[in-house]
Amino acid sequence: MNNQKILIICESVHHGNTMKIAEVMAEELKTDIKKPAEVKNEDLEKYDLVGFGSGIYNGKHYISLFRFIDNLTGQKDKKCFIFSTASICYEKMHDPLKSSLLSKGFVVIGNFMCRGFSDYGFLKYFFGGINKNRPNEEDISKAKKFALSIKN
Repeated sequence: MNNQKILIICESVHHGNTMKIAEVMAEELKTDIKKPAEVKNEDLEKYDLVGFGSGIYNGKHYISLFRFIDNLTGQKDKKCFIFSTASICYEKMHDPLKSSLLSKGFVVIGNFMCRGFSDYGFLKYFFGGINKNRPNEEDISKAKKFALSIKN
């Protein structure tokens, strides 16, 4: 993968948790990060590998990723990976995005998930949020290792 072109598409809305992870991966993969609204279908032709990530909201990735993917065409056998941050981590939370990507012809070669700070809804009022200081150094280290594994 060293000579291949890679793009990370990330939507990080509330606290920047997912963007922290995207930035670590982008540094390891020597690539750029764009929001879904900044990418056109034809832009993806230039890339050999595409990462898709966001925070998890109500059990799945942010809606802007799904809207972006819904409008894609011509992605037969394009390699991709999925990543996210969430208040509670269940790998099954990646299934809806994975299904959308597979339906468009992508091949999902890996996924990464870690906890992120959340103060959404009742969590803010009753607990002051959960997962304070996450993603932490351990999460960042794991994200680097993940990026290296898909790069190679």
